[in-house]
Amino acid sequence: MRIAVGGIHTECSTFNPVLSHEEDFRVLRGPALTAAANFAFLRDYPATFLPTLHARAIPGGPVARASYEAFKQEFLSRLQAQLPIDGLYLAMHGAMYVEGMEDAEGDWITAARRLVGADCPISVSYDLHGNVTQRIIDAIDMFSTYRTAPHIDVEETMRRAVSMLVKSLQSGVRPAVAWAPIPLVLPGERTSTEDQPAKSLYARLPEFDTIPGIWDSSLMVGYVWADEPRATAAAIFTGTDAEQLFSCASQLAEAYWQAREAFVFGCETGTVAACVSKAIASASHPVVLADSGDNPTGGGVGDRADVLAELLRQHADGVIVAGITDAAATAAAHQAGTGVTLSLSIGATLDPSSQPLPLECEVVTLLEASAESTARQAVLRCAGILLVVADRRRPYHYLADFYQLGLDPLQAKIVVVKSGYLSPELAPIARPNLMALSEGVVDQDVERLPRLRKTQPTFPFDRTFSFTPAVRFSARARF
Repeated sequence: MRIAVGGIHTECSTFNPVLSHEEDFRVLRGPALTAAANFAFLRDYPATFLPTLHARAIPGGPVARASYEAFKQEFLSRLQAQLPIDGLYLAMHGAMYVEGMEDAEGDWITAARRLVGADCPISVSYDLHGNVTQRIIDAIDMFSTYRTAPHIDVEETMRRAVSMLVKSLQSGVRPAVAWAPIPLVLPGERTSTEDQPAKSLYARLPEFDTIPGIWDSSLMVGYVWADEPRATAAAIFTGTDAEQLFSCASQLAEAYWQAREAFVFGCETGTVAACVSKAIASASHPVVLADSGDNPTGGGVGDRADVLAELLRQHADGVIVAGITDAAATAAAHQAGTGVTLSLSIGATLDPSSQPLPLECEVVTLLEASAESTARQAVLRCAGILLVVADRRRPYHYLADFYQLGLDPLQAKIVVVKSGYLSPELAPIARPNLMALSEGVVDQDVERLPRLRKTQPTFPFDRTFSFTPAVRFSARARF
């Protein structure tokens, strides 16, 4: 069996004014793709996997059209060079937005379908925070998504997608995809699978998988910070039994819809001022305070200094703020050297909608870009706060992100990260976890952001409408 592998993986807030370009992506080409750690599991299958191109970037603003087209054309050229193939596996995200284009994943996947032809099965893996369209469903044969948020089942999901493809090729049985869009789109922080009701809803998926005629079940939360017609939740099933596909998709869609009012944040939330005040007063530490509206892993810009300004206003000390994207401040710190005190303007260098913060800072630590982090970084001391600045957008979600800068979050009173729900490494150390409902292009108070391109009523932006699941099949279904 000859199976080609490729894809493109990012999510884009349409409210983010900063375009993503080619240099913002980590690109795996040719043999480097199948040699990469996240594709190592392919060695477990009795197939020859043929690498093409896989491009991945941290979430951000729309992808520049020229960058997207360059990636797509290279992917198609590399795919063409691998023909003939027996199958195609695409590792996608599902929430990419390309400037001037509707349904970017639909464009990518249908271009691949045209190239490989109608007889080649295509299997796709997605993030559950992606968005799907009939165009995508009509181009594929198998589909699987993450079942955890935070995402701890990435490899497991990719394996399900590849296992279905291998099963189809070995058996000669071609499954089909059915889906039921659900007019409901909420932030991931209100639909975490660690909290109810999502926890129970996602616990049902393995049970669906055991039903004869069902190969895979997926529940898509969707991506809320994309003002696109396709932004919606969805129940999506792969299988060979049309009646079971229809029944299971209807059941899951209805269950998700009925639970819509029960979704709440899994940690304590509040305004920036209230969260900072509570963090300062906490008798336990470290308090991990999430600056949720500017979260780069949700598509935020990462350059807002609102929380930093409030910490200073309330005279907080023993604080680590990680971090703020500010190339000019980072460069100035590197030019000055450690031990030097600088007058700097922090923040609002990428998105002018917020205000920069003038500060007197001492340069504490400098870190050059490396294979581990493409960002050049600096640690600055201002009053009782250690502030991390970087010249590129990046999150600080792993303990190693702090340790490489000489910072120990376990010894801090307050640790501020630009995040929504906390990563699996930060959540266990939080004493407690607070989430500030801060402003930004990934505002958790989603009703504050304009929804100009809805084509139907959608919860929570609309509340007085009814919904009955309507299951749609792929045009490739052969029942």
